[in-house]
Amino acid sequence: MLSIRFREAAISWRNLSGPGEVRWSRGSVAELFSGRNNSLGFLRLSLASAVVISHARILGFGDKEFGHHFSHGQTDLGKMSVYGFFVLSGILVTRSGKRLPLGRFLWHRALRLLPGLWVCLAVTAFVVAPFLYWRQQGGLGGFWGHSEGPWSYMSSNWAVAPRQNDVSGVVASAGASGLAHSPSIDAALWSLRYEVLCYFGVALLAVTGALTRARRIVLLIVGVMGLLIVRDALDVPFWSGFDDSDYHASIEFFQVTGRFDPDVVLYLGFAFALGAAIELYRERIPVSDQLGVASGLVFLGSLRFGYFFVIGLPAFAYLLLWLAIRLPAPFRRIGARHDYSYGMYIYGFVVQQSLVAVGFNRWGFWPYLAMSLAGALAAAVLSWHLVERPSMRLKDLGSPPRAARPGTAETGGAVRPAAPGAQGPGPAQAGLAPEAPEPVPANGGHAGATR
Repeated sequence: MLSIRFREAAISWRNLSGPGEVRWSRGSVAELFSGRNNSLGFLRLSLASAVVISHARILGFGDKEFGHHFSHGQTDLGKMSVYGFFVLSGILVTRSGKRLPLGRFLWHRALRLLPGLWVCLAVTAFVVAPFLYWRQQGGLGGFWGHSEGPWSYMSSNWAVAPRQNDVSGVVASAGASGLAHSPSIDAALWSLRYEVLCYFGVALLAVTGALTRARRIVLLIVGVMGLLIVRDALDVPFWSGFDDSDYHASIEFFQVTGRFDPDVVLYLGFAFALGAAIELYRERIPVSDQLGVASGLVFLGSLRFGYFFVIGLPAFAYLLLWLAIRLPAPFRRIGARHDYSYGMYIYGFVVQQSLVAVGFNRWGFWPYLAMSLAGALAAAVLSWHLVERPSMRLKDLGSPPRAARPGTAETGGAVRPAAPGAQGPGPAQAGLAPEAPEPVPANGGHAGATR
């Protein structure tokens, strides 16, 4: 074993002193980004927190979100977080799609996404909304029989596409009082249907064998999307994203899925496809500190001077990957066992709208932001421990016990790499709704990042 490790060290300069230590080694993504020893949990929680921070300005005070002016309207902190979610999702969901049969892949995705969402909808409709209605009206008369009441909210939104924004008019009443700056009680859910659309894209690539035998198809997809984005950038260099006026061009596959905007599909799909390409060509992509620093500079420069989606988004994808590998041990422990990012994402908007509806934003930005983050985190913790993690225990329901993979040791059901660089199942998180502990945004009216 010792001789094997010395040979590995000579090849990749890997620090082998322990899984908690910083790995300032040279190598490819395949060598350095396997197993669970990474900072993905920290990055995902940071992205979810950034969504709440960004929304605090627009929901609480009607201001532009952070980063809007710096980027000349190209994007903002919330939307950038959503793109980051989709990049990470592209990496990890593609990894899952390569190793799982189609049925089990879809089963895992559904378990990770739907139980948490359904409970969030129920809490919003039957706990939060009645409380707000009671505060506004002094009673619940008219709440249950409202044309857009809680049962209508549940039936309209259960299939990941939010088709009813309000519950018994509680947000509309707050808006009429000059409080609410968004007509939705949880606009952050809008991005989930785009996440699911990407899942089905991975499923299609898996069924056709593109993920294993024809991976160049993914490069072709990235290239075509990139050319379309370049075309947009040449027409409008400071493309500001989704425009509500474009709804006339939206596409509806099925009523329960809601309407898809082609521009949003293109830009979020491009972020997801970048992640998928990283995963499929991981053995050819170097982990370079020089590239990591350069990607950060390109990312910031494109935000300030334009063409973010042409050059800044690919740079952002590499920057996230580099940070996941290079951040030191304390960051890798955050979110390694408990993934609160999805819950924070889907509950953050509800918490912030509730605080606004009861007037807590009158205390100023910083107290409102602190309450928003604390409330969203508390809801996320409950969601993870009571709903999400228990649901994920059903992921192997009906499948035969799996033998330990060669080169791994199993202890208490957890698989740990036996040697650095061993190809394990990958990090626990994936996208807006990670694998296990496995989205997506809203900037008031449409979307910023809740995802």
